[in-house]
Amino acid sequence: MDSKVYDIAIIGGGIVGAATFYKLHKRFSDKNILLIDKEDRLANHQTGNNSGVIHSGLYYKPGSKKAVNCVKGRKELVSFANRYGVDHDVCGKVVVAADNSELPQMDKIFNIGLENQIEGIEKLTGDQVKEIEPHCEGVAGIWVPVTGIIDFRGATEKMVEVGLGMNPNSAVKLGEEVTEIENLGDESVIITSKGSHKAKYLIFCGGLQADRLAKKDGVKLKEKVVGFRGDYYELTDEAKHKVKNLIYPVPNPDFPFLGVHFTRMTNGEIECGPNAVFTFKREGYGKTDFDLNDTLDALSYKGTWKLFMENMSFGINEYRRAFSKKLFLKTLQRLLPSLEMDDLKPGRSGVRALLLSEQGDTRDDFRIEYSEHGKSIHVLNAPSPAATASLAIGDDVAEMAAQHFHLG
Repeated sequence: MDSKVYDIAIIGGGIVGAATFYKLHKRFSDKNILLIDKEDRLANHQTGNNSGVIHSGLYYKPGSKKAVNCVKGRKELVSFANRYGVDHDVCGKVVVAADNSELPQMDKIFNIGLENQIEGIEKLTGDQVKEIEPHCEGVAGIWVPVTGIIDFRGATEKMVEVGLGMNPNSAVKLGEEVTEIENLGDESVIITSKGSHKAKYLIFCGGLQADRLAKKDGVKLKEKVVGFRGDYYELTDEAKHKVKNLIYPVPNPDFPFLGVHFTRMTNGEIECGPNAVFTFKREGYGKTDFDLNDTLDALSYKGTWKLFMENMSFGINEYRRAFSKKLFLKTLQRLLPSLEMDDLKPGRSGVRALLLSEQGDTRDDFRIEYSEHGKSIHVLNAPSPAATASLAIGDDVAEMAAQHFHLG
């Protein structure tokens, strides 16, 4: 056992855990903080496999935690990236209506953007869309100049590095999976695959494992995390000129994802995607990955089936596209008609964690709760745009910690 007693232990080394680590050090530089992650590298799941987009805050219900924290977090993330040399580019994006039927939803999104005070957004004609993205076809669009791209893994690593620099008595333990939590009076024992650690207070930022970690900590949670895999294609070198920066469709309001889009990455690649399909393994990035426990956990939960039933046609189409390059291409051609089969090559995949209610509700807003036993905070739901909003979420968690942990 690690004989040291840390003031706070953070479980989860994605960008939300890293941002919390960084923000706690900024606010309480005298506190010794331990960050634990089961992987050998930070940001190895949702953070390191997302689309790399700095979101503007365009889509989220005004006044919600997503809207407020996305706008606040975006500004701070760009400032952090500038200060510490994290690869990024505030290049802007276009949201494109492919035909007239999408104009009412496009107008709705634009008005949400105005309410959320997204800087510089403006409506575009089809011709103006082509001035920004010459190969894109649409009847109208929205220009969002504050959207950008960033190396989220690099940002995560830098947040932890800067946090460690503020207190040499803090520590990071990688490659240690938390298997059990023992709450003992004034401190907790975190038992891992490699040993154990003591801390006065705990903060859980478990992402895809958030519900399971909550239960290990004695939290009575009705909801379950269900994973959805997103597959990407990349444009070949010969086709990269067809996309300048970021091109998004007008999202379908009946489907809980934004739809396939085109994204220039910080490494110069152009990604197309993702789709969204139920994954039979929470941390499975291959199309045929399977874990019996994960599958039984999800398919024995009535909330999963209610979500399936409410989105049956969408789900079937997403699965068809997952195994059909031709169908995937057809979807992409709604915005870029000149794309051809040879322009696409297989890309990577990511998995998104959704906290589902028993009614199949995706619990769309961020959700952070203080445990009943009084010694821990759980980030239970942090879907997109959590990476963009991470520093704002870190502020929220630090404020909760100040209040409930009496950090002074």
